[in-house]
Amino acid sequence: MLMMNEKMDTTINPIHAPRYGGIPTFMRTPLVTDLSEIDIALVGVPYDGAVEVSPGARHGPREIRNKSTMMRSIHHVTRVNPYDLCKIGDIGDVPIPRVFEVVEALADISLFYEKIYSAGVVPLSVGGDHSITLPILRALKPNVPLSLIHFDAHTDTYDEELGYKYTHGTPFRRAVEEGLIDPSRSVQVGIRGAANSEEGWNFSINSGMRVIFMEEFTKLGVEEVVKEIRNIVGETPTYLSYDIDSIDPAFAPGTGTPEIGGLTTLEAQSLIRGLRGVNLIGADVVEVAPGLDPSGVTSLVGATIMYEILCILSESVVK
Repeated sequence: MLMMNEKMDTTINPIHAPRYGGIPTFMRTPLVTDLSEIDIALVGVPYDGAVEVSPGARHGPREIRNKSTMMRSIHHVTRVNPYDLCKIGDIGDVPIPRVFEVVEALADISLFYEKIYSAGVVPLSVGGDHSITLPILRALKPNVPLSLIHFDAHTDTYDEELGYKYTHGTPFRRAVEEGLIDPSRSVQVGIRGAANSEEGWNFSINSGMRVIFMEEFTKLGVEEVVKEIRNIVGETPTYLSYDIDSIDPAFAPGTGTPEIGGLTTLEAQSLIRGLRGVNLIGADVVEVAPGLDPSGVTSLVGATIMYEILCILSESVVK
C-alpha cells in the first residue's frame, strides 16, 4: 500500500497499463497543461448549443475519452506509431462559460485555440456539434484560405437554420464567407438524405466545392475517391473535419441527425488511411451523442476514427 510520504512509480507508460484503470484521457495520453511539452494537442469541445434537432454531443468528449482506452499504439496496416513520431497529450476541455449564447460560446472556443496555434501545436479535437469547427478555423487565422476535407451526411453550408446564422448546419458557409477555406480546394464526402431545400447542396457546388454524394461514392469506390480528394487539396495546408453521421447509423447510431445509406466503418477507416501525406494542420471528430446510443458503439467508432486521424496527422506534423 502506498503511504502518504511515498512517491508513485511514474515509469509505466499509461498506454501499456491496464485499460480499466487510471483517469481517462484521450488515448491514455498524459494530461498536459504546458503546451511547450507537446506537438499535437488532443482537445475536448463539449458544446452542442447550436443543434436544431437532438442535443447530446456535448457529452461526446467524455465518452470518447472512455472508449479511447481501447486504442493501442501501432497501426495494424500502416505500422505507424504516432507516439514515436510526436509528443502527444490531452489538454482537457475548452472552457465555455457563456454556453447559452451561441456567438459568445464560439468566441470562447476561438480564444482557447488561438493559444494552441500560437504555441505551434496542432490540435486534434473532439466535439461537440459541428459548429465548433468554425471557431477553430477562425483561430488559425490562415494567411490564405485553407483546403478542407469534410466527411459528413450533410454539407453544413446553409445560410441559416430557424432564422439563425450560427448553427451546426452553417459552419462551412460562414468559413467560405470569412475567407477561412477555399471552396475550390475543398471536398465533401458522404453527402446524402432528403432536405426541405436545395440551398446547402447548391451553395457547396456553386461555390466550387467538390461534393461527392453517397451514390457517386458507391460507384467510384474508396480508391478513386481518395485520388479525387488528393487531387483537389494537393500539397496545400488542409483541415480535416469528420462528422460521425457520415457513417451509416447501422454502425454509428448515436448522433443527432442520422441518415441511412452511409459509409461503413471500414470504408471510413480506409478513406482516412488513404490521406497519408496530405498537409494536415488540424482535424476534428464531431457529432457523437453518446446518450442516443446506450450500447456505446458510436463512441467507440468516434475514438477509432480519432486514432486513424491521429496516425496521419502525426506523419504530417513531422514532415
